[in-house]
Amino acid sequence: MAIDESRVFKPINIAVLTVSDTRTPATDTSGDILAARVTGAGHRLVNRSIVKDDAALLATQFETWIDDPAVDAVVSTGGTGLTGRDVTPEALAMLADARAIPGFGELFRWLSFQTIGTSTVQSRACAMVARGTYIFALPGSNGAVKDGWDGILAEQLDSRNRPCNFVDLMPRLREV
Repeated sequence: MAIDESRVFKPINIAVLTVSDTRTPATDTSGDILAARVTGAGHRLVNRSIVKDDAALLATQFETWIDDPAVDAVVSTGGTGLTGRDVTPEALAMLADARAIPGFGELFRWLSFQTIGTSTVQSRACAMVARGTYIFALPGSNGAVKDGWDGILAEQLDSRNRPCNFVDLMPRLREV
């Protein structure tokens, strides 16, 4: 990580979404890891929710947070696999005015390969920006959440990261 200590850290507002038919607040370990990393990095955890694996319900939750000016980014965990119930990428495809960030999924799978080998091909981790809000969809395992946050998001959501970062782009995300 190329942190420029001469720059001021700018905390952003992040919502955490767990996608699961079975997890509860008491058993949501991947959501707990994300929430701890968000606040540990100095950002503000402005919302947290668990939504069932249903594309329409997920799209509604994403839209709600995208339209909330208090949310700068959403990080979700779960629903990115290959089974019929894994519908997070499909929910994201339903969002109006969403633009994919293809490099996120590519980098995630490269990092994940170092941990779980070829099993990483089963991940459909992805990211996009919709109406000025970043959305990052990570797999539901604790290891995947750590790989995604520690290997990508910790740096890209740090305004001091050089040569560039997602935070510096935020004022321009709504340009036409």
